[in-house]
Amino acid sequence: MSPADVVRLSKRLSYVLRHRPDSAGLTLDAAGWVDVDDVLVALGLTRAQLDEVVAGNDKRRFALDDAGTRIRASQGHSVPVDLGYAPARPPAELFHGTVERFLPQILVEGLRPGARHAVHLSPDVRTARAVGARRGPPVVLRVDAAAMAADGVAFSRSANGVWLVDAVPAEHLTVLAGR
Repeated sequence: MSPADVVRLSKRLSYVLRHRPDSAGLTLDAAGWVDVDDVLVALGLTRAQLDEVVAGNDKRRFALDDAGTRIRASQGHSVPVDLGYAPARPPAELFHGTVERFLPQILVEGLRPGARHAVHLSPDVRTARAVGARRGPPVVLRVDAAAMAADGVAFSRSANGVWLVDAVPAEHLTVLAGR
């Protein structure tokens, strides 16, 4: 497949596994899993094409079970799922990428998950900047994860290394210079 085909299929798979499984006639189980064979039929893919999309996704958005017979999105769902990630102690600081137009509201209300199940945080500035850049010139926010954890806020980490939290209060955010 061409790189453009891989990106196109990755976006379609993300949409189906995160937001609208019904759009492809699929049903996720309670933990977000669906049989690979059902995905292949629903999306008209071969197993080799699916494997190329999963392996080629630089953000590791998709996870296969140990047997390779089920697939799910690693995080980012707007449909009800329980991914079962255990609570984990975060590093002292995490980062969130956004764009300038959202900054005034974020600095008042903090970070909220919106239609997703959790706020997504990056372990490094580079990743946060790349996430924010998807919608325009990025702004990177530093999250005082150590203070939040000390306050009893629960964090978890997805299979692809994204940190998840219910919300980030504005007082735990700092806008990084050089935006």
